[in-house]
Amino acid sequence: MTTATSTILESINPATNESIGSVPVTPVDRIDAIVAHAHAVQKSWGAMTVAERADMLRPAAKAIEARAEELGALMTAEMGKPTGEGQGEAAYAASCVPGLLDSIVEALSPEALEDKAVETTLYYDPFGVCGVITPWNFPFLMPQQTVLPALVAGNTVVMKPSEETPLTGQAFADIYNEFLPEGVLQIIHGDGEQGRVLVQSDVNLIAFVGSRATGQHILQSAGGGLKRVILELGGKDPMIVLDDADVDEAADFAVFNSFRNCGQVCVSTERIYVEDGIADKFEQAVIKRVGDFVVGNGADDGTTHGPMVSARQKRIVIEQLETAKQQGAVVAHGDTPMDGNFVAPTVLTGLNHDMDIMHAETFGPVACIMRVQDETQAVELANDTPYGLGAAVFSTDMERAGNVARRMTAGMIGINKGCGGAKGSPWVGAQQSGYGFHGGTHGHRQFTQVRIVSVPKS
Repeated sequence: MTTATSTILESINPATNESIGSVPVTPVDRIDAIVAHAHAVQKSWGAMTVAERADMLRPAAKAIEARAEELGALMTAEMGKPTGEGQGEAAYAASCVPGLLDSIVEALSPEALEDKAVETTLYYDPFGVCGVITPWNFPFLMPQQTVLPALVAGNTVVMKPSEETPLTGQAFADIYNEFLPEGVLQIIHGDGEQGRVLVQSDVNLIAFVGSRATGQHILQSAGGGLKRVILELGGKDPMIVLDDADVDEAADFAVFNSFRNCGQVCVSTERIYVEDGIADKFEQAVIKRVGDFVVGNGADDGTTHGPMVSARQKRIVIEQLETAKQQGAVVAHGDTPMDGNFVAPTVLTGLNHDMDIMHAETFGPVACIMRVQDETQAVELANDTPYGLGAAVFSTDMERAGNVARRMTAGMIGINKGCGGAKGSPWVGAQQSGYGFHGGTHGHRQFTQVRIVSVPKS
């Protein structure tokens, strides 16, 4: 949560509404010069080998690990997630660095191709300058997942973190800049205006993680210059619970993935379709688990769920809940008034697909459970969305679950688990949840210009 003047961006703890620090707002008339400096520095940075660039970044892993407690506390104070989750994000980010760098180096190694007449080398070269705009819900991990492949590919980066978490974004840049040449990674601060000017500047590539609406604006703006764009956008992730599912296993996942980080996760489970035969048992299992939650300041012992990141985000969730009730949804648990930026974890039943909450992204602690007649109806309703990020199917019949998964339009589908894939898998959205993607061999390559050099065989 932030307040801003024309010169200062102040970060406000959403649990206490107290200031925890500030950063200077980057004047919009300075952004072109910052990008120009990035272009100048890129010439020497891009001339290094992929391995040399990766090796410069490797020491950051120990630096992040050493500051994991401090970084976790900062994330808790700045956006509200419980202390354990904040420290867990920092520790996980540190642990990812070596493997992430290795996978990028491998993905970007030149490839040899040949036929009877020609020998070709396929190179993965830098674009130039990459503008990276990152979200507030995972304010350290998400910058790392986009900035590192851009840098190792030989691009320089101008990064704008979310205005909701500027201190964490600055901490990220400060750590990595301990090991990078000056100007390779620059950071700017501000709101949507700074983001707009960055997109319109002389960058060659834009990597953005955030809302579908903002992604649409970025794509329209970037189109005039035919700039390369990588967009990871929002979701309205469905979960299908078939009548042969392990109810406890399905309920455990539904509760975890609907409510972690207060539902402020791009792949939060926002729609649950359960076959009639086990719907009563499943609903009861979910309600029982949600009853164990403790909502409060993320810095307090025992808190399982902190505040929403801002009053604006709380307002969006409460308005959706009120509309859902007016349209006939039943509050099976929660929806109790809470002060400040807190929202009670809520379970809705009695839903149908005419209700707004089954279509609009909520990004809050609300689980929507809708009963369906069979798997055909479940798939039809799950696919009734412009989104397509993640999805889940629960069943003890793996062949049946696999067939259902292959009929879903999401980019990532988990069977009896979340949507994330094995090591090396990309993080990819379908439909309006993604435009390009990142992660894994193919995702790393999206930060590069493919170039081939061919010679005739002698």
